[in-house]
Amino acid sequence: MDRVTKLASQRAVVIFSMSSCCMCHTVTQLFRELGVNATVVELDEDPRGNEMEKALARLLGRSTGVPAVFIGGRLVGSTDKVMSLHLSGNLVPLLRNAGALWV
Repeated sequence: MDRVTKLASQRAVVIFSMSSCCMCHTVTQLFRELGVNATVVELDEDPRGNEMEKALARLLGRSTGVPAVFIGGRLVGSTDKVMSLHLSGNLVPLLRNAGALWV
């Protein structure tokens, strides 16, 4: 859990992902299209990825820990929460407040 917290606080937007996860790819692509340079942590490519995924699953209250999106060091949630924020118009202001967008 400490590693997740440390990584999540290092950049304005951090996405914990698995390279084979289509929902992870979708969330990552959304941020790219918005002009956000998110840090993507591919858990299946990290030696401690399994441990981090379990910690993220507990935080999310889900069976899987990916995708897990942190903005400004705070857990936002998974795909459903990110998409809800985007569709309601609340994602961009959140990104601006975190310093991930300037326009």
